[in-house]
Amino acid sequence: MTTMTDPHRIDVPLAQASRLLNHGPTVLVSAAHGGQRNLMAAAWAMPLDFEPPKVAVVIDKATFTRRLIDASGRFALQLPCAAQADLCFSVGSSSGAALAEAGTDKFERLALRTFAGRHGEAPLVAGCVAWLECRVIAWPAVQAAHDLFLAEVLGAQADGRVFVNGRWQFDAAPPALRTLHHLGGGQFVLPGDGLRGQLLPGLAAG
Repeated sequence: MTTMTDPHRIDVPLAQASRLLNHGPTVLVSAAHGGQRNLMAAAWAMPLDFEPPKVAVVIDKATFTRRLIDASGRFALQLPCAAQADLCFSVGSSSGAALAEAGTDKFERLALRTFAGRHGEAPLVAGCVAWLECRVIAWPAVQAAHDLFLAEVLGAQADGRVFVNGRWQFDAAPPALRTLHHLGGGQFVLPGDGLRGQLLPGLAAG
């Protein structure tokens, strides 16, 4: 894993961590344990709480990433951007188990640039626009029955060119930095132009 300094990467206060996921982006899930690591894509991830921030993500029990998470109790979510559409589709359409048996992994095969997090072994993928380091909240029955993991966010970072003052600002950012939203079959859409809603007359803010 490479230690990287990125001038655009900023720390996100944990009280704002839920905002990184609340628009429904596709995420990359990374995990590591016992000298092995893996990366997969997941479309079903969402914020759950504010303080402490929590997330939910569905991780199929058949995946190699699931094995690493079960063993380590940690994972990282990162938000890939438009420039990483091929990467997202590729790691979501391939298995890490066979590569691990061959003594390699997706990071090595794809020559991915990574950097170390502060709250676990899961490698963080450079070039994404947000990163959340998570600790599993054990709920074995739900994990077994529904492949659903709940986790507390221990640390969050984002690309300051597109996450500004605690909010996503896609309109002012280069199109390549917009997040990916999976429609199925490798087809993604990007967030469109922003539109601010106004409170209708007759209602009080609350």
